[in-house]
This record gives sequence, structure tokens and C-alpha cells, in this order.
Amino acid sequence: MVPPGHHKKDGSPYTWWVGKANEKHYYWGGSGPGIQKCACGIERNCTDPKYYCNCDADYKQWRKDAGFLSYKDHLPVNQVVVGDTNRPGSEAKLSVGPLRCQGDRNYWNAASFPNPSSYLHFSTFQGETSADISFYFKTLIPQGVFLENLGNTDFIKLELKSATEVSFSFDVGNGPVEIVVRSPTPLNDDQWHRVTAERNVKQASLQVDRLPQQIRKAPTEGHTRLELYSQLFVGGAGGQQGFLGCIRSLRMNGVTLDLEERAKVTSGFKSGCSGHCTSYGANCENGGKCIEKYHGYSCDCSNTAYDGTFCNKDVGAFFEEGMWLRYNFQASGISGKESGSRSESSPDPQGPLPDLAHEEIRFSFSTSKAPCILLYVSSLTTDFLAVLVKPTGNLQIRYNLGGTREPYNIDVDHRNVANGQPHSVNITRHEKTILLKLDHYPSVSYHLPSSSDTLFNSPKSLFLGKVIETGKIDQEIHKYNTPGFTGCLSRVQFNQIAPLKAALRQTNASAHVHIQGELVESNCGASPLTLSPMSSATDPWHLDHLDSASADFPYNPGQGQAIRNGVNRNSAIIGGVIAVVIFTILCTLVFLIRYMFRHKGTYHTNEAKGAESAESADAAIMNNDPNFTETIDESKKEWLI
Repeated sequence: MVPPGHHKKDGSPYTWWVGKANEKHYYWGGSGPGIQKCACGIERNCTDPKYYCNCDADYKQWRKDAGFLSYKDHLPVNQVVVGDTNRPGSEAKLSVGPLRCQGDRNYWNAASFPNPSSYLHFSTFQGETSADISFYFKTLIPQGVFLENLGNTDFIKLELKSATEVSFSFDVGNGPVEIVVRSPTPLNDDQWHRVTAERNVKQASLQVDRLPQQIRKAPTEGHTRLELYSQLFVGGAGGQQGFLGCIRSLRMNGVTLDLEERAKVTSGFKSGCSGHCTSYGANCENGGKCIEKYHGYSCDCSNTAYDGTFCNKDVGAFFEEGMWLRYNFQASGISGKESGSRSESSPDPQGPLPDLAHEEIRFSFSTSKAPCILLYVSSLTTDFLAVLVKPTGNLQIRYNLGGTREPYNIDVDHRNVANGQPHSVNITRHEKTILLKLDHYPSVSYHLPSSSDTLFNSPKSLFLGKVIETGKIDQEIHKYNTPGFTGCLSRVQFNQIAPLKAALRQTNASAHVHIQGELVESNCGASPLTLSPMSSATDPWHLDHLDSASADFPYNPGQGQAIRNGVNRNSAIIGGVIAVVIFTILCTLVFLIRYMFRHKGTYHTNEAKGAESAESADAAIMNNDPNFTETIDESKKEWLI
């Protein structure tokens, strides 16, 4: 093994590591700065007592030196240089463990400021003749007050004046003084930045990160005492533009302010700086990236085929017969590239897509017409990938990566996908292994022939609906171009590329898209039917049941999605028959009741005597009907049913 402490003839070590500020360090785990020893050298138990590291003994057997590097001003380890390994029999194995932060509660004492009007208040800052203030901050906004303390006319204030400027201002009675540090890069990048401000009777200074310190000399005459009376406000108070972000490790004249404790008892605050993405990041679906905001979070859907608040809204379109979409992987002009050459004219700033050993293709579609081309990826070579619907209505995936005389075909013959229902396709290839998942059926693995290449060379364009390519195309593919795809395609994604979304939304990749025909946005029925896998005996798509391939699947329109449990076909038929019988009986009863009342509904009226003097018709009946008294008596009886 390489002896870490072994030295060259000039006395310099062969091995060292580089830490923060690109400084070389020659001490090792278990030792300390400036001590060129390993842990065994400190503990005096090395394999060879003449050396300070086990590996220095240069034995033929493997020896080990290990320990923790804990001097934080030198961390993290950015590089390790190992020398003296070119001798016969000399070997080295090295590993650097993860950087772990623990302890030092004051260093991570933090509070999150949820909105620009939020502030924490502390007792008046006692900094009459000297003020030493330091803290860390991170934010996404370009301005805001970090802290402020006021007097009658005196004040002290630290603020982010712009995305690249931090200001330290104060007044001790000689007029306002301001020191500004300007950064060459934005400071509102959601990264931690350190601010150190100091003021005494001789001078004042301000430093941000490792930028040059700005110093202002104090006047030789005049006031020197900073007289403050108000509370110390951390964040903006009094209608100022407050700070929106996180502040931690706030120290004023050597005392760490307990931001966490004060945040716990202040309405609307959150102690610590753990972001919303930690708790809610999973709400960003389909590969959407959670973007932290101090008053919430958002989902970045730019690298997905979806949009919406949570990247869960399909982006799809309806294709009429003859329509097609082409996505060029390189957005340069047609020129030499279209002719199959590798011309470098009009280069795309992003550069051409490299050879691929891995692809992931995902999309949903619905169609009632076959045959057709769903998706096709061409290349500057003879390589291609095609996803087709055969004349029989079955799905086919065709790969040609070279090395074989004929393309490799995957035929899904036991599924009819040209039935007007939405279907989802997920194809993943890694070298020679292809994984296919259709709808909600189990994934199936396939393997390219042993003679096949593993790289998809020079990908050129992706086509949807039809292939209009100037280069050489497989003759079988031409057969599927007529009449063309008619139906709906949605959430199409090829690795990180979403061609349909680039066509329907203004994205960075929109310049890569060319469309023939009018693309009409549609969600294509949203999602494929969610059915539990069926056995071959009950599967209507199985080869033995192709005659019933057009059977409808259970769908719940009220819920907007398919019923999640598989439904037995025979049970459904029996249920339907029973419902028809019940409906027929009810209709018959209604007809009979209407018929009976129609014939018994003729009646005569005989006005009761004394009706003229009665207050109402009911009163007249009561006065003249001798049986009414008996009726009332009967009605007073209670009946328990």
C-alpha cells in the first residue's frame, strides 16, 4: 500500500488531501492539523513503531489507516492525491466517507421567515462602542431587511438591497454611514451565504462569504456611542420590505440569539429551515421536481410530459388521418443532417443526442383504426425504434440496433389495442434487456439477440402518427404509414424529452417540433381502464376470445375512472337481466293503477244542506253528515302497526 507519510527526496509527502479553499493537508483521520500522522501515530500503536502510519511500513500484506477528519474549517474533502504507486507490488485503496454535521446547536439555530412582513423581536442590542454581528442567510427574493435596531436618531441596520448587494448602515450621531458589498453572482440563489458586520470607534467593516471585505474609517472627531432604545427586529418591521427566507446562527457581540425558540412563540413562524419539499415533495407526481418556496412549494414539470399544479395533468392531442409530428433531437437547420451526413453547419447549442444504451418511452393512446404507427425514432444510421399497431389490432415494438439481419420484434398478440379504449405503454431498454408494461398488466421482459448491438446510434428524430423521413426507412414501416394514425396520443415521453408538450406548450424545446396538420389538444380519455389482471379463461383480449374483443369494460362515469375491481362477465349479464325484469314489473303496476283510477274516478256532488250558511265546504259536510261524528271517534283511536 502507499505510505501516506512516505516522503519524496525533497521531504514533501507523496500523499495528501485537498480541503476547503483548495488547501493541501498532510494529516489523516484520527490526527489533527499540522501533524503529519495517522491515528496509530497519535496512539503509538502502528504496525512498525518507526513510522506514524500503518501503511508507511510498506509491507507486502495489506495494512489499514482509518479515522475521522473533524476539523471543520478544513472540510469538506474535495480531492485526494495518492502517489508512489508505480513501483512493483505497490497498491493503494482509498475511500472517503460522507460528510456528517452534528452538534453545535447554535450554529444551526435557525428560523424561516414565511412572508415579507414577518419579524422576530428581541431586547435592545447593547452595542454602544462596538458591534460584532454575524449570521447566515438563504433566500429566493432580491431584497429584504435582515435586522434593525432604532434609537431617537441613531440606528443600525443590515439588509439585502438587491440580488447582488448587502448593505450595512448605521448612525451614531454623525450622520448615516453605509457600507455595501457587491457580489459578482446573485445572492438570492437559495444557498447559504455568510454576513459579518463589525463597527467600533475606529472603523466599520462588512464581509459577505469570501468576497473582499469593505472597510470604512470612523471620523477622528464626533460621536462614537451608538444609542439604541427600540427592540431589535430580525426581519422587516414598520412597513419595510422584510426578509423572506431563512436566517441561522445569528450572533451579536458573541451571543447567539435563539431564533428557534422565539419562532415557536411567534405567530406564523416556523423554527428551523426544513423546507416544505421534505414533507410534501411526493405531491409532485410523474417526475415533477419540488421547488422550495418559503411560503410553500411548487412543482417543476418542465422535464415531464405533464403539466398542472402537481404535474398530474395529461398533455395530449387528437390526430386526424394524415397528421404527424416530428421532434428533431438537434434543432439545427435541415441542411446536411437531413441528407444523412454529419454536417456541422447550423449546430444546435445543446448538441446532438449521444448514442443511447438506455431508453425509456412512455405514452398513452386510443384508436379504433389499424394498422398505424404510434411512435418512431429514426437515426443517422440504420438504427430505429418503432411502436406500431398491426392490422390485427395488436401492438408491436420493433428494434433495429445493428448486428442482426432483421429487426427484433415484440408482438403483443393477446391484446387488442385498436378498440377505442385508452391504453398506456411503458417501454424501458437497458442495453439488451427490454421491459414492456402495457396498461395495468404485469411487466414482461424481453432480450435482444446476442448478436445485436447495445447502442442506439446517432438518434435523429422522433415521429408521432406517421414517419416522414428523408433517410433510408425499413420497408415494413412504409406499410404502416397508410392511411396513418387516427386517434389520441398523450403524455408522450422519450427519456427527458416530451414532444407533444413541446408542441402544445411554449417550452425550451418547442423549436425542435414540426407539425403537419392541426393538432387539437385532448386528454384522450385520461387514463387506461384500471383492471386487475385476468386469467386467460376470463380475459376478453385473450386469443381464444377475440370475437368478444369489442366488449365494453366496466366504467364509472360518476367517478370519472374505471371501476377498480374486475367484474365477472356472467355476473354482469345476470344483474342486467334482473334489472330488466324489475323494471318491467314496475311499469306494469303503474299501468294497472292508472287504468283502475281512470274508471273509478267519475263522481257526483250533492251539496249538503246548510252549505250556504257554513264557513266552508268542510264545515257544511260536518254539519250535515250524521256519520261524521262516528268517524271522528274512530280517528281518535291509536293504532300500533
